[in-house]
Amino acid sequence: MKFLLASTVALSLRTFYADMPRRLRSLGHDVVALASPDSDLDALAEETQTRTLPVAMARRISPLADLRALWRLWRIMRRERPDVVHSMTPKAGLLVMAAARMAGVPVRIHTFTGLVFPTARGMKRQLLKLTDTLTCACATYIIPEGEGVRADLLKNGITRKPLRVIGYGNMRGIDMLHYARTQAIEMEAEDIRRRIGGSFIFIFAGRIVADKGMRELAAAFSRLYARMPGVRLLIVGRREDTIDPVDNETETALMSCPAIHCAGEQSDVRPWMAASDALVFPSYREGFPNVVLEAGAMGLPSIVTDINGSREIISDGVNGFVVPPHDADALYHAMMRMATDQAARSLMAAAARPHIRAHWEQEELRRRQLDFYKAATEAILHKKTHL
Repeated sequence: MKFLLASTVALSLRTFYADMPRRLRSLGHDVVALASPDSDLDALAEETQTRTLPVAMARRISPLADLRALWRLWRIMRRERPDVVHSMTPKAGLLVMAAARMAGVPVRIHTFTGLVFPTARGMKRQLLKLTDTLTCACATYIIPEGEGVRADLLKNGITRKPLRVIGYGNMRGIDMLHYARTQAIEMEAEDIRRRIGGSFIFIFAGRIVADKGMRELAAAFSRLYARMPGVRLLIVGRREDTIDPVDNETETALMSCPAIHCAGEQSDVRPWMAASDALVFPSYREGFPNVVLEAGAMGLPSIVTDINGSREIISDGVNGFVVPPHDADALYHAMMRMATDQAARSLMAAAARPHIRAHWEQEELRRRQLDFYKAATEAILHKKTHL
């Protein structure tokens, strides 16, 4: 059978689908990847030896550009004639699912890796709910990445179709061997610690945007630093200047504090996590955050907000702390306790990696995903076998 895997940007394909194209090809299937054209799409083709199709899709609402993309996607579906189309990310979900339905693709799967509408307001919220409803209407199978996303879809009446979370949630899973503390990683981590200094290092890893809780993080850390001059905050990730940028006050606070170190985007986050004592991730919304899984696999306790995904990974007081979103005061107190209560932190750190291994080990998750594909395509495979 032919699988077409799609997302708005290729980085999402590289992150979430990872080695799935190779696994599908090993079972005899043809695989094509589709996303907006950029260097990540080229890298995906090289890394996975997968044929790629570039289709420009605007991440923001853009009626004319969206109609052009829909037309191109429909033509691609008619030409390629895939048996299965699997999309993720909001814009690709809407356009790819609509084009696949119009082209008569028999199996149309969309994974919700997160929902935007729960934190939106007014007409924007209603429009986002409508686009998610249309995506579900065009899909034959809908996969919420976690139980929190599933609950929001049902609670808000987005769809009445069956919703299935695969395993414990998350699309990628964690390669526990990759996220092990090897001697080489520890040597790099030691060099980072020497350069940063301090007695306790928090790490934030992710896009530097307002929705990740950067305002609260800057306020809480500045307050903590005034009390504990030995603490440091390591920020690893790329800055977004056009979509949801941080406000000027937060930007100034992040750049002016001598205890905050911005490392930029890193191809390998493992040495930076190994150099740190705890992850702090005060995001406002997530589907199922990979960074919290990665930190746990590296043996780090995490401070997260009480949102979808994060609260499904972190149990308060067991492998980290859970605080309300948008609450700089609660975040400060959690960071203070994490930095000062060594006994509690040691117990949480000891629980972190075994918890990830038991629930999100990559091989088991991939097996479940392939089982899902097999069940969803049995009727097509039976028909093709008897032609």
